[in-house]
Amino acid sequence: MDIVKIKGLTKKFGDFVAVDEIDLSIVEGEIYGLLGPNGAGKSTIINMICGLITTTKGTIEILGKDNKKDSSLTKRSIGVVPQDIAVYEDLTCLENVKFFASLYGIRGQQLKKKAFDALEFVGLSDKAKSYPASFSGGMKRRLNIACAIAHTPKLLIMDEPTVGIDPQSRNHILEAVKKLNEKGCTIIYTTHYMEEVEAISTMISIIDHGKVIVTGNKEELKAIVTDKNTVEVTVLDGTLIKEEELMKINGVISADVNENVVKINSSKDINNLDKIIIYFTDNEIPIKNIENKVPDLETVFLTLTGRKLRD
Repeated sequence: MDIVKIKGLTKKFGDFVAVDEIDLSIVEGEIYGLLGPNGAGKSTIINMICGLITTTKGTIEILGKDNKKDSSLTKRSIGVVPQDIAVYEDLTCLENVKFFASLYGIRGQQLKKKAFDALEFVGLSDKAKSYPASFSGGMKRRLNIACAIAHTPKLLIMDEPTVGIDPQSRNHILEAVKKLNEKGCTIIYTTHYMEEVEAISTMISIIDHGKVIVTGNKEELKAIVTDKNTVEVTVLDGTLIKEEELMKINGVISADVNENVVKINSSKDINNLDKIIIYFTDNEIPIKNIENKVPDLETVFLTLTGRKLRD
């Protein structure tokens, strides 16, 4: 089932086209990475999904409902973790979560229970009566998430939820994302940290200049930018390596020795790692390290967009 279905979505601000006739389908149960340089159109897309700005053209369906015709129903199905921390520092943790959950019509004992459950989920139940003014950036980010999930949304949109926090808090948030997904929540995740997307996303779209450049899972995107497998072998004595002998191995395209490291490129559709290792053992060349070098998402991103993330 498609949680989000977007067709021909366009948004213009005067003569500027921020989003240019994009199509997207986000299936229930996915952690969907939405990537792109600043100014690519990600935030505009998110704002249109949430109903915060109107579309110029095209349709958005949330859980099979048009988000224009059934805006009240679709908004109740969405939780949003904004890039900028959105909590009230003069309210306690519990009061913050109860306030945001109450906006979805939750009342009474159910409101209190859902608020406590959300705080417990993000590891802040012991801070229920504390004020966020004294919290670290990571704790405020976690409270932000608690406020977004207390009403148990079917779709959670997380817009750069780990900006400016320590590694421990970042890991906690990433683990929370995976646990939420396991509980049945579909997540749209935007970030400038490629390693986060690599760690959690099941499907990814890269957007630039308001258009979807490519969509696929991690392996599909990586396959776009390379047609070969690369293995780097570090040995004790590089002078013992004969490049011409390595070239005789089935599938090897090139073999380059640099001191005690040899980089071996092979055709992607031929698995010859066992034969490469046999070459070293048969020739009594001790291996210190062997590493299969695969492109990461940052390589894919820079290859497809032609530049680093914009500020």
